[in-house]
Amino acid sequence: MPTTVEERWRQFFRWGPYGLLGVATVISGASADLFMGRTRMAAAGTLVAAALLLQAVWHRRCVRHATADGRGPDTPEAGAVLVPAAPGPASVTYFVLRTALASVLTWLNPFFAVYACVGYFDAVHLLPRRFSRAGLLVTAVTMAGSQSGGLPPASLVQWLAFGGLLALNAALSLGFSHLATKDAEKAAERAATIAELGRANARLEQALAENSALQAQLLLQAREAGVADERRRLAAEIHDTIAQGLTGVVTQLQAASAAPDPEHAEAHLRRAADLARHSLGEARRSVRNLGPVALEHDDLPEALRKTVADWAERTGVDTRFTVTGTEAPLHGEVAATLLRIAQEALSNAARHSGAGRAGVTLSYMGDEITLDVRDDGRGFDPLARPERGGDGGGFGLGGMRARAERLAGTVTVETAPGEGTAISARVPLGAP
Repeated sequence: MPTTVEERWRQFFRWGPYGLLGVATVISGASADLFMGRTRMAAAGTLVAAALLLQAVWHRRCVRHATADGRGPDTPEAGAVLVPAAPGPASVTYFVLRTALASVLTWLNPFFAVYACVGYFDAVHLLPRRFSRAGLLVTAVTMAGSQSGGLPPASLVQWLAFGGLLALNAALSLGFSHLATKDAEKAAERAATIAELGRANARLEQALAENSALQAQLLLQAREAGVADERRRLAAEIHDTIAQGLTGVVTQLQAASAAPDPEHAEAHLRRAADLARHSLGEARRSVRNLGPVALEHDDLPEALRKTVADWAERTGVDTRFTVTGTEAPLHGEVAATLLRIAQEALSNAARHSGAGRAGVTLSYMGDEITLDVRDDGRGFDPLARPERGGDGGGFGLGGMRARAERLAGTVTVETAPGEGTAISARVPLGAP
């Protein structure tokens, strides 16, 4: 059963001419006494047989055409006309012969116009565009002749009726044909738009799939970067806690072994034990991503003051701590970063500089805070000295710079052999 408009039209193009010819033959036979004699009846019978033969030949050709295209003889297209808007010589020949037969039959009996009217429906499919209007006009002439009483008109009144009816049929057929053409063009545009939307959707799905893969890749890279950053953080924290603490423990133990009397040795051993406990606590806090223990109860200036005093007591270096500017509240990460940088700078000075004096200055400078650590030690050539390596393979200046850069800050070093060292760390006051 046909379920769409296209399938219903295919069925009409297949069986419609047979049905209309049958209806026209029945009506014409019933009215034969009014319009035809024996000779005309015989001619009409011959022409009806010719029309049936023509229709059968055309139908067979359509089936063969569908089979050649791989659609099979039982498909809906098999009984239809050739592809709309793509007629060929065979379809033109079929339309001309059928129209001629219908016109002659209508001349023999006006009721055969029932068969002739099929030309209104398929002229635009069977004829090239430049000839489709001519086909419609020929069909209109046949229909007007039938409606005015037969061809040729027998009186002036019939001629006038024929002219008026021809004009009416021509206008209606051409008008409806024009509307049908416009509808077909709009349908083609809609089909093209739908096809383009389908292609766009396919491209969009492909882009979404690519974006999904890219997002997964970015997530993987971000995860790997996070893992690497966490490793660097832990490495720096361990260096700033365990490594520095163990260095202090080793120094105190060496001092205890070289002490002239048990009392001094006992003092150095107590300091070594305190440093070991302090370093252990710092290591645990670093693993838990907590701030330095020195900042647990004190702000940065006070924590730095105690750190400098403790370092000076351990090393015996004359060290001064100074705060300049108006103190302002600091983010915990800013305070922890500057404290770690100060600890690393002082640790490096104790191990490498051989300094007799040192100074630490914390400066509040409007929208940024600066930490300066200076000593009068032996200095070094920053271009020749690697930032990693040395005793224990510590992080040194590279670790300080990495800490500051995480807060959009900087670390600069001014040094030269025999001229001491000055390390300056600058961090935005509002970071992070």
